[in-house]
Amino acid sequence: MPDPAALAALHAAAFDTTRAWSAEEIASLLDSRLVFCIARPEGFILGRAVADESELLTLAIDPTARRMGHARALLRAFEDESRNRGAVRAILEVAEDNSAALALYETSGYHTTARRPGYYHRDDGAQIAASLMEKALN
Repeated sequence: MPDPAALAALHAAAFDTTRAWSAEEIASLLDSRLVFCIARPEGFILGRAVADESELLTLAIDPTARRMGHARALLRAFEDESRNRGAVRAILEVAEDNSAALALYETSGYHTTARRPGYYHRDDGAQIAASLMEKALN
């Protein structure tokens, strides 16, 4: 099992304008048999598969390793593991101001199904809407 403290440190580096997840929060997720983690030195992805649906919980890439294809590779690995666990659909939510993530998900076949206004809260007080996205995995 990946080290929750190391994952939390990477998450904090990747999400420097919003509250990052703590080692305790990550450890609590990893304790669930439904949650899976794919970790590499450049980043990690957490997912949760329930019945025929898989949710991408978070994707974090070290800022020094961005724009090198690591996020796309982790996303593919998430989709493969989701299929292995019986999921036929993947869902996620992403901040509408995260243009890099939106581009990744859109070019990977995800489409927006809904939005949540003011869902994310930035350290500067800004409230950002979340786009809810999904993709068929079959």
